[in-house]
Amino acid sequence: MRSDGPRRHAVAAGVITTVVEESVPRRLATLRAELRELFWELQPDVVVVERVLFKKNVRTAMSVGQASGVALLTAVELGCEVVEYTSNEVKLAVTGFGGASKDQVQQMVARLLGLDTVPKPADAADALALALCHLSTAPWARAPGAVPAGSEMPERRGSQVARP
Repeated sequence: MRSDGPRRHAVAAGVITTVVEESVPRRLATLRAELRELFWELQPDVVVVERVLFKKNVRTAMSVGQASGVALLTAVELGCEVVEYTSNEVKLAVTGFGGASKDQVQQMVARLLGLDTVPKPADAADALALALCHLSTAPWARAPGAVPAGSEMPERRGSQVARP
């Protein structure tokens, strides 16, 4: 994503998939290779990742954690700054409400980027929401006395940030 003042432009959005029948180590290696190629092609300054706080399904949590670890490692190896945000921080930055539904976030992503339709698949829309969150949060994070980007937002009276 690129930012020209208040205007945001999606440069690319998509999903990296792996072969389900392959072993976890092989799938993680494929993910790493795809990410390296993508980072080389796009030359990002910052890689933004969702900080997963809780998953009900342990198997899903493990898979997401492993894939996230590969993404974090790959980004750092290639010299990218890495920033993490929780889903509630993303929802708050994109919609103004930390308890927004997935559909509300996707609709706002489309609106903020001037897209005719919601990006598909849903994971691509989620990635764009993360980028929008960072672009709207990063300037505040650099302000004196600000909470570092990717750390929990401070509690405020009347805040709509839902806590797990």
